[in-house]
Amino acid sequence: MKKLLYAAGILISGLCFSQETDSKITASFFDGIAVAGYVDHGAFINFTGPNVSLRHKDFKFILGMLPSLRIKEDKSEGTKNSAVTPNLGAGFTVVYKKIALQVPMYYNPKTSSQDGKWKTGIGLGYSFK
Repeated sequence: MKKLLYAAGILISGLCFSQETDSKITASFFDGIAVAGYVDHGAFINFTGPNVSLRHKDFKFILGMLPSLRIKEDKSEGTKNSAVTPNLGAGFTVVYKKIALQVPMYYNPKTSSQDGKWKTGIGLGYSFK
């Protein structure tokens, strides 16, 4: 997890300090990107939320919050959770032209049988801008 964040930071800082002048860093509230993917034995659908992004030629690198709907069947006995739940994640997204590849991270809270942990997933999406 830490290695992934370090690698993303090095990649973005390397692009920021490159000799090319076509790189641009911006902050935004919404980027118009929808993503579907897999995390923790379930699916998610999300949209990019508040973020910081770096545009370099045809690529856009985004680090930000991900308002999401997580879809996961509760297989426990007795009382069950809903299969679709709202969730807020954080993650790294790379957009090439209109195609987005995302590495989201979601927190699963502590339960009586498991400790709270961050889960990393993978997703593929589309940029409407």
